[in-house]
Amino acid sequence: MGCVAEIRVRVDGDLGVCVELLRDVHEVAGYPVNWPADARKWLTPEDGLGCWVAVSDGRVVGHVALTVNGADGVSVERLFVDPKATRAGIGRQLLDHSVKTAAELDRKLSLEVVANRGAAERLYRRAGWLETGRTPIDWAGDQASELIHFEAPTERQGSPYPTKWAEDGIRTGQ
Repeated sequence: MGCVAEIRVRVDGDLGVCVELLRDVHEVAGYPVNWPADARKWLTPEDGLGCWVAVSDGRVVGHVALTVNGADGVSVERLFVDPKATRAGIGRQLLDHSVKTAAELDRKLSLEVVANRGAAERLYRRAGWLETGRTPIDWAGDQASELIHFEAPTERQGSPYPTKWAEDGIRTGQ
């Protein structure tokens, strides 16, 4: 069953709640693989273009950040959803918001996920994201051995995004 959450810019007052939520996600789902030394700083990447939260019934239930990736790219980072709110469509809403934001910036969008994240990988594939490669990793211990690289779908690849946004007058950069 889907839930419609409000996606809004993360404000300083959200950071403590986001750290608590990240701790819950880490304990339940193992994300991030390695707990950061400073979770507040980790949630605000230095090369960030912005951070957003999903709010449902007045509480933060998800988070996403976008970072610069080369001259014409943007990466989805720090995407997570409250374990009590998974499978409600919130992850997809945050992902869709990321795609829309990248399109408005006229930049290509990508993301990486460790190969042991079945639910996340399924979300990206169901949303039409294309796997572009895999890279061996050694920083995840026995948790994972590969990083999967994905790119957001384009109109030529049957993306649901450009058509919907074209109706709203939003450029897709394609």
